[in-house]
Amino acid sequence: MSAPDNIVIKTSPTDNVGIVSSPSGLEKGAPLPEGIVTTQSIPMGHKVALANINAGDPVVRYGQEIGYAKSLLLAGSWVNETNMEMPKPPDLDDIHFSPHPVPKVEPLTGYTFQGFKNADGTVGTKNVLGITISVQCVAGMTNYITSKIKKELLPLYPNVDDVVTFNHNYGCGIAIDAPAAMIPIRTIRHIAQNPNFGDEVMIVGLGCEKLRPERLLPDISDHSSILYLQDEAFVGFEEMVDGIMALAEKHLKKLNQRKRETCAVSDLVVGMQCGGSDAFSGLTGNPAAGFASDLIVRAGGTVMFSEVTEVRDAIHLLVPRAVNEEVAAALKKEMKWYDDYLRAGQADRSANTSPGNKRGGLSNIVEKALGSIAKSGTSPIVDVVAPGEKIRTKGLNFVATPASDFVCGTLQLAAGMNMHVFITGRGTPYGLSMVPVIKVSSNSKLNDRWFDLIDFNAGPIAFGEKTIEEMGWELFHLILDVASGTKKVSTDKLGLYNDLVLFNPGPLT
Repeated sequence: MSAPDNIVIKTSPTDNVGIVSSPSGLEKGAPLPEGIVTTQSIPMGHKVALANINAGDPVVRYGQEIGYAKSLLLAGSWVNETNMEMPKPPDLDDIHFSPHPVPKVEPLTGYTFQGFKNADGTVGTKNVLGITISVQCVAGMTNYITSKIKKELLPLYPNVDDVVTFNHNYGCGIAIDAPAAMIPIRTIRHIAQNPNFGDEVMIVGLGCEKLRPERLLPDISDHSSILYLQDEAFVGFEEMVDGIMALAEKHLKKLNQRKRETCAVSDLVVGMQCGGSDAFSGLTGNPAAGFASDLIVRAGGTVMFSEVTEVRDAIHLLVPRAVNEEVAAALKKEMKWYDDYLRAGQADRSANTSPGNKRGGLSNIVEKALGSIAKSGTSPIVDVVAPGEKIRTKGLNFVATPASDFVCGTLQLAAGMNMHVFITGRGTPYGLSMVPVIKVSSNSKLNDRWFDLIDFNAGPIAFGEKTIEEMGWELFHLILDVASGTKKVSTDKLGLYNDLVLFNPGPLT
């Protein structure tokens, strides 16, 4: 699509830099408002100084200080990571929660979707046979058997969407009783309880592993869904295969009885995440997702946002949104835990920002974080969920995860999400087999190039062609259509699914 030339976007009246929106960038000597002329060529998405910024003075975007000039930056010059110093993160001890009335919003009624109701009250957006493992040793077998089930059994059960296997690198060679071991263990256990599996997950174990498969079941008295390859009843490979096939067919028969029913939006659990971000992510894609998030919360649904290092530098803006002192303290506790975790690894939050982020105009993690939190909308934060734990409260939740895309996605699955919205500016083929993933482009240039990989283009916001509110409503309706199975996302059309990745801060042995 064509776009107006020489448009520079300010995110706040107090900003002293603007974002170049033209897909071709700005050439040296390009005229800007108020008589400013660019002093050099500046790429799309990057920052241009809108006033002289003296050495040591703050660089301001989103009305917040994102860095300090290393030397004089003239109006019209390119502002990037090479000529900025990064500020220190907000001091957690200096952030105090002040109780304030939660603003009342009008409930959103009349919206539904078609989902699969479960006995425990949760609702699926897919009808999937899940196979999980208790130890990586059996992953070769589960890969083999999943292919065989899809070819030989799945066609016999037309109401079942897919067969997916959660292979992982955990289960043995680990300090199983170390405190940090609880994170991967509960992650595996809670993924098996994801609503899209309809409580019909089967577990393939080896038999000698440290992570006993029984620990992965909510009801430890029921072992009928566990199969051990070391079971002496099996003689040879083919008997193992036959045993797994028979167990799979038992679950497929039950899953095939599931039918879509009308469900309230309050049954949605939507994970918001961004990856391959650029400077437009905080202007278009994330705010549109944030508006949709507010609509889901108003309708009684649940939304989670995550990525600790991508909220750490904006935590002073999130703590005031906590519903109470307990939630505010939990937010700060997760920030501190991760600060300590990074410090133990001789790193800090600055390690987050990738080369692609910088090429997309994000100079540092401060700027990235301020744009990242936009996808949380404006709703009060009702709870904080530790890594690997499940959602407990409807509304907007902060689910603590690393920012790494697939680690975050894995932990959001464990938290119970049944829908996923993923915002990208640089582009990524990110996909999950267990839940639908709506891919949102933050800029039209990416959408046009990746026309068959992107599901929703938020780029028109950048040029005033559509408002955040308009695009937020459009995304909300798309979420309902995808959750109902009436629209299929690109990753499901193409079968683009990545492996899940456990967060394991514990020691190996």
